[in-house]
Amino acid sequence: MLLYEDLARARMREAEQAASTLRLVRRLTAAKRWNRVSNWAAKRATRMASSL
Repeated sequence: MLLYEDLARARMREAEQAASTLRLVRRLTAAKRWNRVSNWAAKRATRMASSL
């Protein structure tokens, strides 16, 4: 029985590690996306301000 418990714990640790990695990837992707949106908005604001 102890062997199965150890295997279950190992699988749980692996699943937690995979979930942690996926969260990090999602955070980095979101940060890149918001950076692009921010740059686009700044350029648009500059264009609009210069056209006034």
